[in-house]
Amino acid sequence: MDRTTTRPHGRRWLGGALALAVGSGLVLVGGAGTAQAADVNVAKNAGFENGLANWACSAGSGAAVSSPVRTGAGALRATPAGLDNAKCAQTVAVKPNSTYTLSAWVQGGYAYLGVNNTGTGSGSVSTWTPDSAVWKQLTTTFTTGASTTSVELYTHGWYGTSPYSVDDVSVFGPDGGGGQDPDPVVPSTPAGLAAGTVTSSSVDLSWGAVSGATGYKVYRDGGNPQTVSGTSATITGLTADTAYQFQVAATNSAGESAKSGAVSARTAKVTDPGPGPAVPKHALTGYWQNFNNGATVQKLRDVQSQYDIIAVSFADSTTTAGQIVFNLDPAVGYASAADFKADIAAKKAAGKSVIISVGGEKGNVTINSDASATAFANSAYALMQEYGFSGVDIDLEHGINSTYLTKALRQLSAKAGSSLVLTMAPQTIDMQNTGTEYFKTALAVKDILTVVNMQYYNSGSMLGCDGKVYSQGSVDFLTALACIQIQGGLSPSQVGLGVPASTRGAGSGYVDPQIVKNALDCLTRLTSCGTFKPAQAWPTLRGAMTWSTNWDATAGNAWSNAVGPHVHNLP
Repeated sequence: MDRTTTRPHGRRWLGGALALAVGSGLVLVGGAGTAQAADVNVAKNAGFENGLANWACSAGSGAAVSSPVRTGAGALRATPAGLDNAKCAQTVAVKPNSTYTLSAWVQGGYAYLGVNNTGTGSGSVSTWTPDSAVWKQLTTTFTTGASTTSVELYTHGWYGTSPYSVDDVSVFGPDGGGGQDPDPVVPSTPAGLAAGTVTSSSVDLSWGAVSGATGYKVYRDGGNPQTVSGTSATITGLTADTAYQFQVAATNSAGESAKSGAVSARTAKVTDPGPGPAVPKHALTGYWQNFNNGATVQKLRDVQSQYDIIAVSFADSTTTAGQIVFNLDPAVGYASAADFKADIAAKKAAGKSVIISVGGEKGNVTINSDASATAFANSAYALMQEYGFSGVDIDLEHGINSTYLTKALRQLSAKAGSSLVLTMAPQTIDMQNTGTEYFKTALAVKDILTVVNMQYYNSGSMLGCDGKVYSQGSVDFLTALACIQIQGGLSPSQVGLGVPASTRGAGSGYVDPQIVKNALDCLTRLTSCGTFKPAQAWPTLRGAMTWSTNWDATAGNAWSNAVGPHVHNLP
């Protein structure tokens, strides 16, 4: 969401450009082929332990660094600049008519991994990820042609974005005659396993990194292994007031280490069962602007009664990482903070949920450590107590760290109880696959999450769940992208359609309310669909969202008058 008349196109346009590239041949999720006994990693200097040996980077954009590294002592750090996308490549010897699994761990800005000159199909296979604050594995597969004896292995970033890091590259398959990097060995046992924050249904765990490990398995009471890539995990779905024992083992392609010593933790008692979030089965969400950007200036009392969730935009960050405050803008016309709080109380008395939104186009709240996670939870809960907010909305558009944002939200949930209303408003690029930080966060807090109102605007074209590319502004764009979220693990009741309230509410992506109603009917009833039709109806779909109640009022509340009753009459 933004505070200007229309949102700048920069970051959104980038997402659309990436999606178009996906439509031209990128693969979001690759399958892993079956490894044969003789399969090896045919990439050379795959962990950058020997500097940039065997690698060549465009325009001097790459460097071997000692931090950040995932394993060992080295990694690649490459910086896009101007018209250079920081491509680093090497030629890899391969065997004809063979299948290889391509993978690498990346961190930082937008990162691509791929091969050229395969001799099959288009000759190129690649995968990518948006910016990631933690190490994330990219993986896909490719098959060589009948006369292919070498391929070009490469990584690159995206023009004008942040530097990216790469470590532990693998091209795993038959030896093409060029030999291999040394085989990995089974990693050692992790040390330092400790329990952190507990709630009535979850336990936070952390442990020390193990050299050579590519992942970890967390065991609960000796079984139920959960695989994670980092050195922390939140174990959910636990029973309240119950003691558990946890162990962790390190893994890589050579095998799994012995389990660590066990650590015990007891989940908290349920002290506030509460009535659950006061949100109807089908809900309309609207963002209320705490600033004047040319839209109708409103007090909360003036917000159209069709809105069930009103997200006050936005909280402000402080010099303390993770901490948020709220500063009522004099431009909205309140005589005092008490007057504003009275409006919140009146909306709540009318059955509405008023929540505080964190982020927006200009908001930059950093939650990347245990301390900042706690600062966020404490300050968000303090705002809920002071103003009467029912919960929080996460609209962070400058990168998130799923590990620590998850911790922050769970700490907040433990304070606020089950009546917490938790919403999210990711960009389309943030929900294209379950490996993105936003999607991972949504799944990690699924048990306390109310709704994800993805922003279907300022986006450009994106992939749908059927693998086809759809342009924004169509019924198919709304339905096929909503499908990704449901197939990725969210409940239909946690999915909402976010659109601008008028043509002035966003730089692009406005759709007539009839298109929104058609998309809602397609998803819940399998009627009024475009070319894409889901395999099943999801009648519990939560509803729709708009930016903003102010732009809606500017257009005579045309959006809420049309979409609100339709949402409330869904099956």
